[in-house]
Amino acid sequence: MGTHRLKVMFLGGLGEVGKNMVVLEYRHDIIVIDAGIGFPEEDMFGVDVLVPDITYLRQHADRVRAIFITHGHEDHIGAIPYLLDELRVPIYSTRLTQGLLQARLKERKLLDRADLRLIQPDDDPRIIIGSFTVECFRVSHSIPDAIGFAVTTPAGMVVHTGDFKFDQTPVAGRVADMAKLGEIGRRKPLVLISDCVHVESPGVTPSERVVGETFDALFERAPGRILIATFASSISRVQQVLTIAHRHGRKVACVGRSLQNNVRVALDLGYLDPPEGTLIRRSEAAKLPPSEVAYVCTGSQGEPLAALSRIAHRDHREIQIQPGDTVIISATPIPGNETSVFRVINQLFHQGADVIYSARALVHVSGHASRDELRLMLNLVQPRFVIPFHGEPRHLRLYAMLARDVGIPDENILIGELGTVFEFDRDGTVTTGEVPCGTVYLGGSAGEIGDITIRDRQALARDGILMVAATVDRQSGQFLAGPEIVARGFGSVGENGSVLSATVDHLQQILSLNGNGESGSVNRKIREAAQAYIFATTRRRPMIIPMVMEV
Repeated sequence: MGTHRLKVMFLGGLGEVGKNMVVLEYRHDIIVIDAGIGFPEEDMFGVDVLVPDITYLRQHADRVRAIFITHGHEDHIGAIPYLLDELRVPIYSTRLTQGLLQARLKERKLLDRADLRLIQPDDDPRIIIGSFTVECFRVSHSIPDAIGFAVTTPAGMVVHTGDFKFDQTPVAGRVADMAKLGEIGRRKPLVLISDCVHVESPGVTPSERVVGETFDALFERAPGRILIATFASSISRVQQVLTIAHRHGRKVACVGRSLQNNVRVALDLGYLDPPEGTLIRRSEAAKLPPSEVAYVCTGSQGEPLAALSRIAHRDHREIQIQPGDTVIISATPIPGNETSVFRVINQLFHQGADVIYSARALVHVSGHASRDELRLMLNLVQPRFVIPFHGEPRHLRLYAMLARDVGIPDENILIGELGTVFEFDRDGTVTTGEVPCGTVYLGGSAGEIGDITIRDRQALARDGILMVAATVDRQSGQFLAGPEIVARGFGSVGENGSVLSATVDHLQQILSLNGNGESGSVNRKIREAAQAYIFATTRRRPMIIPMVMEV
């Protein structure tokens, strides 16, 4: 028994923001906490979502006992539909999270494959699965019904905060259960896995209600329609819009399929309470005077197919920007999305809208803990070891400094990356290993997209493609005609005509010396010679595709 170790491994969410997935393993039992998606950067052409690489779980599928979900944001539940075929295990979550997950699975016709089980935090449940006893505690976040987990194992307790802050005046949901956290702390947890993405911000993250005060002022002065873009799962933000719109005599319509689905779930489960008659259909909103309507829409991250992007690019069937419109971007860009967001903002300004975003007014507050709240969590839980999580490398390092200030020894602050495994003995000795891990790229009907394909697409976008045609004698391999170059994405003939002409001359010299070569060797010579010459003259690396015809 003394040789058994607790393994804590990270298949997503460590050193990055998104696709969260933590795995706990002891002896023959594995549980997973969260299974989220990530969002592609601008140069990941044709990629729709990123999901965790579950190679390790696939290899040990017979030992995976359950998945536990902290809350209903896409970066925590979005990968579930992609895992169901390989991990047929119970999925535990709170009521709203379960409702949102059910809607996604039903939309993909996968609901009958999922074993969804409800967690009722107020009942203080203890779920015993193999070597693990799992408890939960309420936390505040930007979506109701968010929880963290305390997992007791023979090697010690692991506390996973989930995404959290200490909001004492939440719009929806409950305040964090600090009494439960204090009680957990008195049990001497072995390790705390803590949200750290907002560690750069001093003090305390403002309450969600502060955004409502800004909305109130903006609604008061807006002469025409108001469009508010936010995350589709920001139920608390939607509630504030409904309440404030009613106060100012406006009706509210939702735009964007994912937002409409989430609002429907929240209404059905009682997590949204719109004033009577305030929430209406888009068809009804279109008949109202501009000063009496507000729209809540998707697209706060500049997503090309989301409602706000389509409106900004005059591609929406029902809504076009008019003079007097006020557009509120009630979110901050996720790292990597800044260019897309500001492109949308510029388009909206160009069409005459007054666009309000975080640089102009307090129209968004984070759902994540700032430095003082992170300190408070550390002091409540009092872990022996701490692992910063849900953050990029700078967040992990800054959190390590904060933990050191609180009194955690340097050797007990564990910094990892995707695939890192921390192994704990019963005496608290920790060793570090790794498992195969990366990112799986998914794109529409193409399904999984490999790293090589991504790199090829990036190269094509950056430097273009050159197709080089030549004719050789099938018997002798002698060069007969060409080469001719067709360029795409490399620049116009006027821009690079002299380079292409010089490349043709260079290739003619190379090919004239070929002699007795097979088409394969001619292909290789064309590719190598063209790549070397073009890079030497332009410092660019277009993709070279030789097309050798034998006659």
